[in-house]
Amino acid sequence: MRDADIVIVGAGAAGLSLAHRLCTAAAGSARPSVLLVDAPHGPLRPPERTWCFWEGPGGEYDAALSASWEQLRVRGRDGGCTVGRPEPLRYKMLRSRAFETLTGERLSDVDGFRRIEATVRSIRDTPDGAEVHGQGAAGNPVRFRARWAFDSRPPPHLPAARTTLLQHFRGWFLRTARPAFDPRVADLMDFRTRQPAHGLSFGYVLPLGPREALVEYTEFSRAVSGDDAYDRALRHYTGDVLGLGEFRVTAVEQGVIPMTDARFPRRAGRSVLRIGTAGGATRPSTGYTFAAVQRQTAAIADDLLAGRAPSPPPPHAWRSRAMDAVLLRALDSGRVDGAEFFTGLFRALPMERMLRFLDGRSRVWEDLLVGLHTPMAPMVRTALEVPWLARRPPPARSASGRPERPFDQEESVR
Repeated sequence: MRDADIVIVGAGAAGLSLAHRLCTAAAGSARPSVLLVDAPHGPLRPPERTWCFWEGPGGEYDAALSASWEQLRVRGRDGGCTVGRPEPLRYKMLRSRAFETLTGERLSDVDGFRRIEATVRSIRDTPDGAEVHGQGAAGNPVRFRARWAFDSRPPPHLPAARTTLLQHFRGWFLRTARPAFDPRVADLMDFRTRQPAHGLSFGYVLPLGPREALVEYTEFSRAVSGDDAYDRALRHYTGDVLGLGEFRVTAVEQGVIPMTDARFPRRAGRSVLRIGTAGGATRPSTGYTFAAVQRQTAAIADDLLAGRAPSPPPPHAWRSRAMDAVLLRALDSGRVDGAEFFTGLFRALPMERMLRFLDGRSRVWEDLLVGLHTPMAPMVRTALEVPWLARRPPPARSASGRPERPFDQEESVR
């Protein structure tokens, strides 16, 4: 006997988004029963995170946004800035706790929806569906059966890849003693940070008011840094670069996002599918995940509600993945200067077109135009090289330096 039509493991962005779409898009007999299994409070449940994405006004989660911006800015190492209005898009900031509250309110009165706490140990196929085994919050063994199971837990390790970089960061939510920010403009990339010997770094500033902002230091490289190194970089950026003066740190965020051309299998069995970062939703070249999660879960919900077996397309089109593989290899090999590469693109192309390109929604001719504004010789050389490179497992500790839970800060900030 089944406990539900659908069991979703993990209540992060992917798990909650899928539950929300399944339970609020249909009514009555058309609505499947859904069981959402979340980890108990403790080390397996990540702290509050921040997700950013871009879309037009009037989005389905706008009521929970912390802020949004009509203008975005990119600063080069020389201090020169490019400011653009990506109309009709807005850059949006959503905190995980607010997202969970909003979706929880919408799901609270839905018949056929349940949410429980348990530590999931295994998910496997059965002759007529899927079975989830784990341990309840009280330590008791639990088992759930469903027609379909969706696993949104971060992967225990990264698949083999030709190139694996990490986007790792530390951010301070801070309040300054005097007005220091323009709430109308978010700094998407500020390359006035000290650049590492390998990879690139940049500052990221999301103003929440004239005296409040999330200020972050980000690196793209092969390995993460220690807390002291992040704090030194943030002190340099907030003091020497931004000149913020006196301020108070009210909260800290830190995370690691995989930037890899690895193939993430979306199917783990006949009736078991992976979603979110584990299902390939993270864009390899940027680390952004939230928007792709929405596309992925919408496709799955459409199939299920129409009575079809779920067969979602890849979250990112093959053309986007191919371009990302070339860019990652060019950055990792040092053939292109990352700061100059991104600064040049944003200076040459309209902000709205760049955001659509980064989201994989640009047209072929637009992709070609982007390519023409990159360093042609090293990019062509890399494009010819990539298909011949072997895929190899990344080093065991490269994911975050915490091998037991490599992506516990799933898609934080991005």
